[in-house]
Amino acid sequence: VYTDGREKFDALLSEMDHARNYIHLQYYIIRNDELWQEIEEVLLRKARQGVEIRVLFDSMGCRGMKNSDWDRLEKAGIQVAEFFPAVLGKLQLRVNYRNHRKIAVIDGRIGFVGGFNIGREYLGKDEKFGYWRDTHICIEGAAVTSLAVRFALDWNYAARENLFLQPELFRGIEAGTRDFCDLQIISSGPDKTTQQIHDNYLRLINKAQKSIYIQTPYFIPDEAILNALMIAVKSGIEVNIMIPCMPDHPFVYWATYSYLGDMVMAGANCYTYNNGFLHSKGMIVDGKVLCYGTANMDIRSFALNFEVNAVIYDEKKAQEMVDIFQKDLEVCRQITRDYYVARRLKIRIKEQVCRLLSPLL
Repeated sequence: VYTDGREKFDALLSEMDHARNYIHLQYYIIRNDELWQEIEEVLLRKARQGVEIRVLFDSMGCRGMKNSDWDRLEKAGIQVAEFFPAVLGKLQLRVNYRNHRKIAVIDGRIGFVGGFNIGREYLGKDEKFGYWRDTHICIEGAAVTSLAVRFALDWNYAARENLFLQPELFRGIEAGTRDFCDLQIISSGPDKTTQQIHDNYLRLINKAQKSIYIQTPYFIPDEAILNALMIAVKSGIEVNIMIPCMPDHPFVYWATYSYLGDMVMAGANCYTYNNGFLHSKGMIVDGKVLCYGTANMDIRSFALNFEVNAVIYDEKKAQEMVDIFQKDLEVCRQITRDYYVARRLKIRIKEQVCRLLSPLL
C-alpha cells in the first residue's frame, strides 16, 4: 500500500525498468511535467529494448497534453490510445462519461491501482494543495490478470485492437503463500447495467457489525448509501468519515460538507484532513475487508465515470489500513455537532445551493 506519491511512482518506475515483455499504463490525468518526463524516459528506453508498451489516456483528463507529446511516443514504437476523444480537437461531447481508472500492469506479474494520477501535484509540489495524501495498491500474483483484463477491455474499445488474441498478455503469475490474501478487481461504468462498485459499498456497509472507515475527497452518496450509513450509526456501529479540508472543485466540496453534516448529526465521527489534500478513496469494514481504488463516494463515480477498485479480504491488510487511517487522524480536525451547528451563514448557503446540484456533480 502506497500513501505517498513519490514512493508510489518510484516503485512504478522501478518495476517498469525491470519489464521484459510489456508495460500497460492507463491514467485519467497525465500532465507534461517533471513526473511524466521521468516516466517517459523509462518508456522510451524500454521501447528501444523491445518491450511492448501501450499507453491509454482519457481525452478530458489529458486535455493539457499536445498531439506532439503523443506523437513522440508513437515514433518510438509505443502504442497510444485516447478514450472518448474530443471532436475537432477540443469539443468534448461526452464530458460526463470519463475514464477515471488508473491502472498499470507490467509483464502480467505486477499491477498498480488507486488514486494517483500523473502530475506534479500528486508529488505534493503544487502550492495550492500542498502535501497530496492518496492511496495506491500494488498487487502481485493471480489477481494481476484481472487488472490486465480490465485494461484490455478499455484498450480494445479505444484502440480498436483485440488484445484477447494475444493470450500471453493474460497468463499472469500464481500467488505464492508468503503474503497471500483474497482479492478481487471490480469495475463499473455507464456501459454496465449494474453499478457494481456502488452495490459493493452498499453490501459492505450493510454487513458491518463493528466499524466502518471511509476516506474520500468527495462525499455525495445517493439515498441508498446515505440511508445505509445512517442505519449503521444508529445501530451502534462506529462510522468514521474523512474528507479534505479544502476544495479542488468548490461546488463538489460544499455539497460534500452538507452530506458530512448529516452524518455528524446522526452520530458519525467525521474529520477533515488538514495536512494538504486528501484524495484517498476507499472503505474498511470490521477490520476484515477493505475496498480501495479510483471510485469516489459520489454519484458521479457510481453511475457516470468508468472506475475500478480492489476488494481485499484480509485481516492483516485491513488492520494496516485502519492503522494508516488512525495515523491520518493526527493531522485531522474532528467536525463535532457543536462545530457544525456553529458554521457561518455563508457556508450554510453554499451547502444548500451545492446540495441541490449534487446529482449533477
